Amino acid sequence: MTQGVTHSTTQGAPEARSEAPEPKQGAAVGVPVDEPAGPDRIRRPVDAIRFLASVAGLAAILLLVSIAKGTTTGLQSDIVGGTTQAPRFLLTMATLVSSFGVLAVPVAFAIERLFHKDGVRVAIALLAAVIAFVLTIVLDDWVVPAAPGGVLDSLIWGGTDTAPVHTDITPVIAFVTAVGMAGRTRWQAATWAMIGLAALTGLTALYASVAALAATYFLGRAIGHGTLYAVGTPNPRPPGTAVMAALTRLGFTPLRARRVPAPADEPRAYDVAVEQTAGRQLPQGEWQLRVTVLDRDQQTAGLFYRVWRLVRLRAATPRRALRSLRRSLEQESLMAYAVHAANARTPRLLGTSEVGTEAALLAYEHVSGRTLNTLADDEITDELLADIWRQFQRLQAGRLAHRRLEAESIQITDGRAHLVHLRVGEIAAGDLALRLDLAQLLTTLALRVGPERAVATASPILGDSTLAGVVPMLQRVALTRATRAALRHDKDLLTRIREQILRLKPESEAPPIRLERFRPRTIVSIVALTFAAYIIVPQLSSVDLGNLLSSATWWWAAAGLAAAAATYVAAAWMLIGFVPEPLPLWRTVLVQLAASFVKLVAPAAVAGVALNTRYLQRSGVRPGPAVASVGASQLMGMATHILLLILFGFITGSTTNATKDLAPSRTIVIVLLALAIIAGIALTIPKVRRFVTARLKNMFSGVVPRLVDVLQSPKKMFTGMGGIILLSAAFVACLDSSIRAFGGELPLTTVIVVFLTANAVGSAAPTPGGLGAVEGALTLALTLAGLTAETATSAVLLYRLLTLWFPVLPGWAAFAYLQRKEAI
Repeated sequence: MTQGVTHSTTQGAPEARSEAPEPKQGAAVGVPVDEPAGPDRIRRPVDAIRFLASVAGLAAILLLVSIAKGTTTGLQSDIVGGTTQAPRFLLTMATLVSSFGVLAVPVAFAIERLFHKDGVRVAIALLAAVIAFVLTIVLDDWVVPAAPGGVLDSLIWGGTDTAPVHTDITPVIAFVTAVGMAGRTRWQAATWAMIGLAALTGLTALYASVAALAATYFLGRAIGHGTLYAVGTPNPRPPGTAVMAALTRLGFTPLRARRVPAPADEPRAYDVAVEQTAGRQLPQGEWQLRVTVLDRDQQTAGLFYRVWRLVRLRAATPRRALRSLRRSLEQESLMAYAVHAANARTPRLLGTSEVGTEAALLAYEHVSGRTLNTLADDEITDELLADIWRQFQRLQAGRLAHRRLEAESIQITDGRAHLVHLRVGEIAAGDLALRLDLAQLLTTLALRVGPERAVATASPILGDSTLAGVVPMLQRVALTRATRAALRHDKDLLTRIREQILRLKPESEAPPIRLERFRPRTIVSIVALTFAAYIIVPQLSSVDLGNLLSSATWWWAAAGLAAAAATYVAAAWMLIGFVPEPLPLWRTVLVQLAASFVKLVAPAAVAGVALNTRYLQRSGVRPGPAVASVGASQLMGMATHILLLILFGFITGSTTNATKDLAPSRTIVIVLLALAIIAGIALTIPKVRRFVTARLKNMFSGVVPRLVDVLQSPKKMFTGMGGIILLSAAFVACLDSSIRAFGGELPLTTVIVVFLTANAVGSAAPTPGGLGAVEGALTLALTLAGLTAETATSAVLLYRLLTLWFPVLPGWAAFAYLQRKEAI
């Protein structure tokens, strides 16, 4: 939606409403409004949110009664003991009143709604009540006999005559929820008073418990809101004629109006022609006003995305994900006044008004124009770009953050830029919000005219120092959703913007600022850890850890620790062998140890590549050769790993007596075929194929020339390949020692295949250090190889303790030391 904008010559604050002329009686009656017919019913996001909240509440009740039975039982006893002290007459009257009123009050409200021609909502509420009634009968008749002594037994509490949910209350709660009593306080008070009395009589008569009543409440609310969202609620949005009637209260006399086309998630907008009055200075033309309408039901649109952004991203100032209609109206009004006061071109807000109880309007001056995304390339001149930057500079000077500087938020009229879409703006913004605005506008303009022109036109106005300060903020996560989607077609645009800024101020290079509280892969890691726990914990439950630890051979564990330590020397030799430039062995070993700390926050393969590349650059190797050297070592390591897996896979299937047939074992064939099928299916998906191609291209570009350089030095080649072989041998020795420490024993070739398979799974898993994937693969493989579940689980835990968890603390110390020495 594009708002109208004011001419730059317009000065002064909007006129006070008290000075506006009195509207003519019936001025809005018969005003023609050109707009499409609205839907009879709409699905409100708030109903889905409330449905999920009710389901969460029901789950919380079930969890509470399962872990705090004593507390719920004690609460029940206290309530029953308290009610027995009440006079019997009052309890009898309460029972009679609630028995009659719990049904009579909702029926009376339904009749009242029918007289007001609101039969559709009553019909939806009746549907919700029927669903609740049927569901409670099913639960009472089917669940109760099937769950003695369990969670539902705690809900039942009190004897065999009770029920986990109550047929007499649940339908009423569902009906009340779906029929909608918002704004009708007397009806609400009467209805919930009857429901409360019915609950109280259930407690005193011992056919209800506190937990059961709470579960009944949440179940009824969930059914009511779920029915509303599934069927749709009657459209509460006021039509255009009601908007025009509200506009007359601001002192305008509308003559005609038309609805402006806009996306479904944007507020409604109308172009309105009004009578010119001597008391107001309005633009000339066909339309004088652009009226934006905020509908109450749209205030929760996009709530989950806003909550996700608030939780995920750091912010200098707290913001609310859920805004009321009143707060949204006040926020946009305040931002419009502030931007106008900062002398930035923006629509002049002339007034605001409620439109009934379900909407509010904001009346702006109307100025025709086109948004930046609709202009042809030759229409976007350097003068226009400079004007956009001047308007932006005025926002920055006034400490105003727009927060949505997309192409649709920049309107061009007569070659001049105007800033619109101020709904999510922020006054008294902090430095972080202002720099994020600059990063967003730079990206928006670079998408249209390229990073060279975007930076070149901004530099004279904002200054090179200001532009340099935004370099760490040029991250995809800092941009709007639409901008991130546009960047998928130009993935290196942010890099090119940084390069253009660094050409102006080379000394401004700085690492990106961490804007995220956590990354999506953190959630993946948690899920993987949960999965690993699901696999390992049941096995541990059958293990006598005390007996197992006392019977463990700890000198084998010490041998495993020595083998784990040897892996860091091997990894250092592996890297040194593929770098023609000389590298100190001791410092390179420290880098590999530091990688053991870094891989706790990144997948293992990614962490090692990134840290080693950074180390080579700090050691004087140019960025291109540094990436190629690490890629060469990774490529040779991967090739060697695959060859070893195939070789020992065949060896494990060979027989040692009469035959020399080297046919692989059936398990190895099944595993390899399964992996091949999964990989083949995955590569048929275009996104997966592009990801794999880009990953391999980035990792191994320039590798061949680097390998040619290494091949010219036999010493380097021997060092690199020796490091690769020693690395695998050390890990195998650590795993074999872990198995032997708990009394297990497997052929060495089997241990090698188990390690190579699990290591491949861990490298491919998108979790830090292969968490979850490695544990599950190792435990399953060792069990299939012939170890008992207890021995396999214990060996895997010891192996991961030696190779993943023990090195974390020295790895952190190495990481800190290398950072102080500026080696990484």
